[in-house]
Order: sequence, then C-alpha cells, then structure tokens
Amino acid sequence: MEPTDEFERAARFCGYRRIAGVDEVGRGPLAGPVVAAAVILPFRCRLIGVNDSKQLSERARERFYIAIRERAVATGIGWADVAEIDQLNILEATRLAMRRALEQLVPPPDYVLIDAVSLPGVSIPVRPIIKGDSLSVSIAAASIVAKVTRDRLMASYHDTFPEYGFVSHKGYGTAEHLERLARHGPCSIHRRSFAPVKVAISAREMEQIHFTDSTASDA
Repeated sequence: MEPTDEFERAARFCGYRRIAGVDEVGRGPLAGPVVAAAVILPFRCRLIGVNDSKQLSERARERFYIAIRERAVATGIGWADVAEIDQLNILEATRLAMRRALEQLVPPPDYVLIDAVSLPGVSIPVRPIIKGDSLSVSIAAASIVAKVTRDRLMASYHDTFPEYGFVSHKGYGTAEHLERLARHGPCSIHRRSFAPVKVAISAREMEQIHFTDSTASDA
C-alpha cells in the first residue's frame, strides 16, 4: 500500500494550505551528517509509485527526486554535521536538521506533517505520524529528497576518504565499514559519540601506548 494524501486533505479541511512533509535520513550511520528534507506538494499532486525511500531502489529514488523537485511548491534541505551530532546527541541533531529544512521553504508552510518525532521550537502546528513515510505522500517525498541528498554527499566524501568506502555503505555500520574503521581509525566525519567509533578510538590509543612502551623498552 502506497502513501496517500489523506493527512494532507485532513489538514486542508481545517483551513491549512501549505502543508509540509518532513523526514530525515542518517540517524543510524557512524559517519556523516544527518540530513532532513521538507516538501510542500501542490493540491492533488499525484506521484504514482512514491513510497518511503527505504522501499525504493536507487534508480527509482533518483527518478522521483527529479519529479518531486520539479513539481513541489517548495523544497527545503537542512542537516546537522558530525560536530553537532556529537555535541547535542542524534535526536536533537535530527530536530535541528528538520528545523533548518523548514526554514528553507519559500513560501513558508502553515502546517507540518512529520515522521514520528516531535519538533519543539516550531511556531506552526506539527502533526507527528508513526511510520509517516509510508502513510503520507508529503513525508514520503521528503524521505526521498533527504535520502538522495545524503547519498550524494556521502559519495562526495568517498573522494576525500577513499579508504573507508563511503560510496558503498554511506557511513552505515556494515561489516565492511567496521573493518575499515578498525584498520584506519576514524576520520573527521566519523561520529565520535557513537559506540563503534569510540571502540576504534580506544583501540588506536592502546596501539599507540603499546608502540610507545615497546620503543622505550628497546631504547
């Protein structure tokens, strides 16, 4: 079952006209930012086949990304970087990215549909919807825009840090990523507050201590 405009129609029945769907990607990875998107679709916008980005192939996401950007009344993208994630925690960083995405919308929304989380600090009505990216077409559209944006960004990081293979795993904690993290230690876009990265840092520090002790003994 694909997302529908049921929640958007309910908001319009209450008098709202510019209804933004908001979603994020990148809460779980060990590296890179968390990215949010906000999308205002026109009334009765039909995007046949649009769904939660996790349910779509990469090719389908790219195709829908273009269609959404062309047909949307407005789209906004925001993110929180690694330093903000480590300082705030991932939930608060996600909320920060979502607020930044909403701030990019022109014209601004008068109502927000959001996937699951609450969003303090927003002055207009916000309706959190559990599994909203599979129920609301606006949230599903936002999930696609956020996913494609973040995937492209992580592919660009691969050019700077090719030893980690970001182009394939996008920073998620796959076996490949964990092996490369153990081998090379973290780089500047790794989230140092996340447990596997902390483990890699500790291992590197222990190796350094062992190397220093061995050098001193040899002297």
